[in-house]
Amino acid sequence: MTRPRFNRILLKLSGEALMGPGQFGIDPDTVNGLAAEIAAAKAHGHELCLVVGGGNIFRGIAAAAKGFDRTSADYMGMLATVMNALALQNALENQGVDTRVQSAIPMSAVSEPYIRRRALRHLEKGRIVLFAAGTGNPYFTTDTAAALRAAEMGCDALFKGTSVDGVYTADPKKVSTAKRYDKLSFHRVLSDDLRVMDAAAVALCRDNNIPIVVFNIRQPGNLAEVLAGNGTATVVQNEE
Repeated sequence: MTRPRFNRILLKLSGEALMGPGQFGIDPDTVNGLAAEIAAAKAHGHELCLVVGGGNIFRGIAAAAKGFDRTSADYMGMLATVMNALALQNALENQGVDTRVQSAIPMSAVSEPYIRRRALRHLEKGRIVLFAAGTGNPYFTTDTAAALRAAEMGCDALFKGTSVDGVYTADPKKVSTAKRYDKLSFHRVLSDDLRVMDAAAVALCRDNNIPIVVFNIRQPGNLAEVLAGNGTATVVQNEE
C-alpha cells in the first residue's frame, strides 16, 4: 500500500523499545540502533520530534496497583521518561544530529523547559526535539502526551513504533490467524477498543485530523521506508 509522504512527524516510542534483549533498563546497543534509524529518517528531509515512554524503568500505573500513591507513581514514571530522552539525545548526537530535550517538568540542569514556540523554532532549524516528562501531569499517559505534542507542533502524522508491523485483529504473537489492517478509522479503533493508543490520545488525533501510523520500529531501515510512504504499516485516520 502506498501512503502519503509526511513531512513533520512526531515519533512515539515505548520505553520498552530501549530495553533490547533485557527485561529492564536501557540497552546502549539498542538505543544506538534506534538513533541510527531516526538519523537516517532525518537525513531524508523530515522534521522530527519524539516522545518516549518510561516503562523500561518505572511504570506509574503498575506501581499504583501495588500500593504506591498514583500521583507519586506517575511523577516517578515521568522522571523515567527524562532518563530515556537523555539516552536517546546522547545517541543521536553521536550520529551527528542536533537535538534538544524539553521537559514538561522543569529541570534546567539537564533539559529545556517545554515552551511551544521554542520547540517550533528548533524544528524549523532542523533539530530533533525530544519531549520528556509526558504532559507534566499525573493520570495522563505518554500516548496522550504524544498526541498533544503532535497537535501543538502542527505535525502531519503521529508515528507509533512498536514490535509488530501494524494493528491486528488480535495479538499476532499469540494468535497465528490474526489479520493486519492496512487502514482503520478513528471511530473503528475506539468502538472496537483496538488499543492502538489510549482512548484520549486517539480522540485528540481524531479531533485534530492527525493520522496515526503504526509500524515495526525494530526492523532495520523501516522508519525511513514507512516515512517515505512505503513499507508495511497500519494508518488510522478520519473517514473520508
